[in-house]
Amino acid sequence: MEISHLLQHQIIASLKAPHAEKVADAAIKLWEQMAAQIILIIGKDGFHALYVRSLFLSQPKFPWLAPPQLSPQTDHRFGELKMCFEGQTPEEISAANSLLLITFADILATLIGEELTASILRSAWGDALNRPGKEFTNV
Repeated sequence: MEISHLLQHQIIASLKAPHAEKVADAAIKLWEQMAAQIILIIGKDGFHALYVRSLFLSQPKFPWLAPPQLSPQTDHRFGELKMCFEGQTPEEISAANSLLLITFADILATLIGEELTASILRSAWGDALNRPGKEFTNV
């Protein structure tokens, strides 16, 4: 089943942590799962470039999102993102992460196509992508 651009946005927006106090951890887990799949295709440097660009494009709406200073090590790839989430409300974290994921997916889809992007997201996040409107509970 091919996922359209708009549906892809709706699915990302519907991914939610099961508990409000775990929103930051759930967001980081989504990024880790997605990164693992994307790095297989475009490499660590390619992923990092898209990630930094997504942060840059999301900053006007969420100025507290800071781009990473250096190319991160694999085990701390999203450490700075998690620090940015600290002190924010669960709603702000969720909104910023949704925008960041959508921005990243849009850039990736422009580069490799929507069908391959959707396939990568399905691989990363499981069949939650095949059930729009359902809560993402694997995190």
